[in-house]
Amino acid sequence: MSLNDASPCQGTGLTAEAWTRITFLEAPVCDGCGAPFEHDQGLGARCAACLARPRRFDRARAACVYDEASRDLVLKLKHADRPELGRLFAHWLSRAGADLLADADAIAPVPLHPARLFARRYNQAAEIARPLARLARVRYLPDALARVQPTQGQGGRSAIGRKQNVATAFVAPLARRRLIEGRRILLVDDVFTTGATAEACARALLQAGAGAVDVLAVARVRDATDISI
Repeated sequence: MSLNDASPCQGTGLTAEAWTRITFLEAPVCDGCGAPFEHDQGLGARCAACLARPRRFDRARAACVYDEASRDLVLKLKHADRPELGRLFAHWLSRAGADLLADADAIAPVPLHPARLFARRYNQAAEIARPLARLARVRYLPDALARVQPTQGQGGRSAIGRKQNVATAFVAPLARRRLIEGRRILLVDDVFTTGATAEACARALLQAGAGAVDVLAVARVRDATDISI
């Protein structure tokens, strides 16, 4: 299925008009964080922020801009018991992250803390990562990471506050490290804001011996200084 194949009749809950308002991200984008560029700056170009402060992960991509048009759909997956939307988002990411998928040795979702997983009943990142791994024919590692601290929500926190909130929240279980060592892991999440969660996860994977970590998210804020979500 392509983006053009997707429609409200497939259960997204979007009207045709609402669908057309979603801003899908296309090249050119920053090779580091996936932020859109106004003009093509050449293969592998990185934004000023990525050049000034390299991140733990190598590259990040997102399928669309996180704004009023896409927020409702993302939140339906996350909070409205709509795990089937993960399959739709997987198709989006199979296009948006084609270059990352081509290099990936394994795909892993950002994990939830067990208490939150019990309350929600499913991990929204896993509902995206699992069908994406099938589409791309890449190994799926659902438990490559564990969330060992029950962090508070990131919404409304400063960039520094977000980083501190998740700094030690993730670990790679010893039993899974043989599947991580030396491999390029593609981390999947629903929303990319400042990259704090992605960096904390990447740090844990690299400490477990991963060769490199890339990141795919359904949506990203256009401007990382917009951290109200």
